[in-house]
Amino acid sequence: MRMNIQIDDALVDEASSLTGVRSIQELVHLALSELARVRKKKDLLELAGKVDLHTGFDHKEMRRLREDAD
Repeated sequence: MRMNIQIDDALVDEASSLTGVRSIQELVHLALSELARVRKKKDLLELAGKVDLHTGFDHKEMRRLREDAD
């Protein structure tokens, strides 16, 4: 998608130096990806204490069974 936007030059310079990304297009893509990742993580944190876990679930045993099946 093409669009024209005005971005603070100092902000672009700071983000570029922090990430090593030189292209503004790549920088905007990275910023949007990071925003989406952070917001998704926040949504998961809101579930804390609201999810019932199975007591006695042994994830190591399940992993071993999966490995044995391969």
